[in-house]
Amino acid sequence: MALILVTGANGQVGQELQFLAPQFPDFKFIFTDVSQLDITDEKGVIDFFQKNKIDYCLNCAAYTAVDKAESEAELAGKINALGVKHLAQACLLHNTPLIQLSTDYVYHNDQNTPFKEGDPTNPQGVYAKTKLEGDEIALKVHPYAMVLRTSWVYSAFGNNFVKTMIRLGTERDQLGIIFDQIGSPTYARDLALAMLTIVSKVDKGVIERGQLGGVFHYSNEGVTSWYDFAMAIFDLEGISCEVKPIETKDYPTPAKRPPFSLMNKGKIKSTFDITIPYWRKSLKNCLAVIKQNMPT
Repeated sequence: MALILVTGANGQVGQELQFLAPQFPDFKFIFTDVSQLDITDEKGVIDFFQKNKIDYCLNCAAYTAVDKAESEAELAGKINALGVKHLAQACLLHNTPLIQLSTDYVYHNDQNTPFKEGDPTNPQGVYAKTKLEGDEIALKVHPYAMVLRTSWVYSAFGNNFVKTMIRLGTERDQLGIIFDQIGSPTYARDLALAMLTIVSKVDKGVIERGQLGGVFHYSNEGVTSWYDFAMAIFDLEGISCEVKPIETKDYPTPAKRPPFSLMNKGKIKSTFDITIPYWRKSLKNCLAVIKQNMPT
């Protein structure tokens, strides 16, 4: 029975992988966070791989505090780049395929058509730069490294835009939400399911492991703005908060956000024969889970 290592298991995608794990009985799982496996500790990573026969590694560990990274550049670099190097080297040594989660933030160009995997990157800010550095290291070190770039991740777990909007929408009469940043939300459960489906196909020999190598995109289908995303949340939840569209310049942040980060998902769909749900349908599914988990 193949063993899957999931790092960053307490994050949004990590927790969704834990939720979905029972649906994949052909696999055993080791779920770790920094207390069990610090990916910035090279010796610790080497020892961990020597003690455990890891067949697949899903790296969900990352420094994701986008604005805070501007003042914690060294820590962000250690986790997002150096930690990836340690994992990629250990995976290569043990012939273990690696799926490295990454971000749409690496694309920050004047473009108005969905980004393809080969399009130029232009990261702005520490978070984006360190994530791209991690991507490049993974691809350079390991031929079976999949860099999986995603965007606007939310779930019933952790802190995210959806849960923040529900909270603020019930606390306030009016909110200003940015309308001039365009992309696509990603329900972390959909992303986690795609990751496990891909690993399952590789493990069964349906897909050759060599096809994992390279950059792939995954977000839910469709396109929206943060303003329209908020409006959809309030519409589905029956929240009557008034939402006013504002421009990015009216809401300055330490780190720059990409104005347009819609990604083309044709490559991952054709390579692994997976279907990606429409963002509004996935939002509805997530809201149902949030409501189910709310204390009565």
